[in-house]
Amino acid sequence: MRKESIISITMLLTAIILLAGCGSSSSENQGSSGEDGTFKVGLEAGYAPFNWTQMNDSNGGVKIDGNAEYAGGYDVEIAKRMAKDLGKELVIVKTEWDGLVPALTSGKIDAIVAGMSPTSERKKTIDFSDNYYTSDLVMVVKKGGEYKDATSIQDFKGAKVTAQLNTFHYSVIDQIEDVVKKTAMDNFTAMRVALESGMIDGYVSERPEAVSASAANDNFEMVEFTDGFVTSEDETAIAVGLAKDSKLTEKINKTLAAISEEERQNIMDTAIKVQPAAQ
Repeated sequence: MRKESIISITMLLTAIILLAGCGSSSSENQGSSGEDGTFKVGLEAGYAPFNWTQMNDSNGGVKIDGNAEYAGGYDVEIAKRMAKDLGKELVIVKTEWDGLVPALTSGKIDAIVAGMSPTSERKKTIDFSDNYYTSDLVMVVKKGGEYKDATSIQDFKGAKVTAQLNTFHYSVIDQIEDVVKKTAMDNFTAMRVALESGMIDGYVSERPEAVSASAANDNFEMVEFTDGFVTSEDETAIAVGLAKDSKLTEKINKTLAAISEEERQNIMDTAIKVQPAAQ
């Protein structure tokens, strides 16, 4: 009886240990975002040539998670490099601009690669990689319109001007004297429609987007300034948004450092060239 009891107790202890081990393994497998072999990147897929939505995988388009559509553009090409160096599968998570930072801080995505500037205000909430693009601020206007020959931002005195919501583009409009500052808009598609219809006379943008808008619509043109907006380097630069103290920062910076300025410009030129006409 005693021998049988010892055997029974031994078997019971073994079963407990095995169950405990299984429980631990299950918990570890759940992990956090990115630990499942994927690199989840958030972007709008509506800010050509940085990122856009398309219907197939042409020109390097990547399937959007949970969607029949694909994402393409400069940001997508840069994100591919990061994913490859990380040894992970790139997953594109299409997210509205205002939802990008919350998606990152909640762990829904691993990084924001969406033409985002590393402003001091954003740095209070998230970290950023080194810059992967730098651009100038310009204005997009109607071709042949009243403001086509502007050389100074002050030439837009009395003009109806807007920019994207929750961007520094909108705040710099205040530098124009007596400007009619219209309500900020959610995205660039809405601003292009507003410009086409005459609701606004122009919108503030970065040079690549303005070149893209002009290429996509013959009625638009870009105005560059000799006397332009006063901005800081952080505002005109673009970097990858990352969670505070992210383990990915150093690895991503290493990837970015390996992409020369010439190569970055070539990637941007190609993105402008192959963007969907509707963007």
